[in-house]
Amino acid sequence: MTSGGGVRTGNGGSMRPRGFLGARQWLSGAMSRCVLEPRPPGKRWMVAGLGNPGLPGTRHSVGMAVLGQLARRLGVAESWTRDRHCAADLALAPLGDAQLVLLRPRRLMNANGRSVARAAELFGLTAEEVYLVHDELDKPLGRLALKLGGSARGHNGVRSCISCLNSNAMPRLRVGIGRPTHPEAVQAHVLGCFSPAEQELLPLLLDRATDLILDHIRERSQGPSLGP
Repeated sequence: MTSGGGVRTGNGGSMRPRGFLGARQWLSGAMSRCVLEPRPPGKRWMVAGLGNPGLPGTRHSVGMAVLGQLARRLGVAESWTRDRHCAADLALAPLGDAQLVLLRPRRLMNANGRSVARAAELFGLTAEEVYLVHDELDKPLGRLALKLGGSARGHNGVRSCISCLNSNAMPRLRVGIGRPTHPEAVQAHVLGCFSPAEQELLPLLLDRATDLILDHIRERSQGPSLGP
C-alpha cells in the first residue's frame, strides 16, 4: 500500500485510497474483485493463525488466540472482515513501513491451507512471506519456537498449508501445548479447552508470542533481502 493522502488509479482505472486507514475501508470490496494495491517487495507479510473455527478456546486453536492478541496490539481488533473468497477473517495493520495481513481461516484445521493459499494469492505473497502460528504438542505450555520452514512434523494444519502453497518455506511460530502421557489421550487433549491453571498462563504466553513474531517481521522488513 502506498502512504500519504489522495487516491491512486490502478489497473482498470479503479480508484484506491492511500494509507492504511483507507486500505482497511477498501479491503472488503478490493478482495471481492481479487485486485489489491501493488507493494514494494518484502514490505507486506501475512500472519495466519491456524485452528478450528467455532472452537477458539481449545489448545488446537491457540494459533487463533495469538492472532487475536496480535490484532489487539496493532489496534485492529475491531477491523476483522469476513472474506468469502478466502473463507477466512482478515484484517490489515501497519507495522512501521510494512503492512501485515492477519488471517484466521474459517475452514477446519485439515483444510486451513486452502484459506492461507488463497489469501497469499490475492495479496501477491510468496510462501516465505507467510507466517503460520500453530500449536505444538512436543513443547510444554509456555514454550515458543520460531521455525523457518521444514516439514509439518505431524501437524495437519501445517501439512495442508504446505500442500496448498506447494512449499514448505513458511516461517512458523510453534506454541507449546504439551503432550499427554498416554498416546490415546492426544486427540482429547488437543481438542480440549485449556485447564484453569493453564488459562492463568495464557495472557503472558500470548504477549510473548506477539512480541516474538513482531520482532522477527520488523527485522526482516528492514533487512536487505526477503529471506528469513
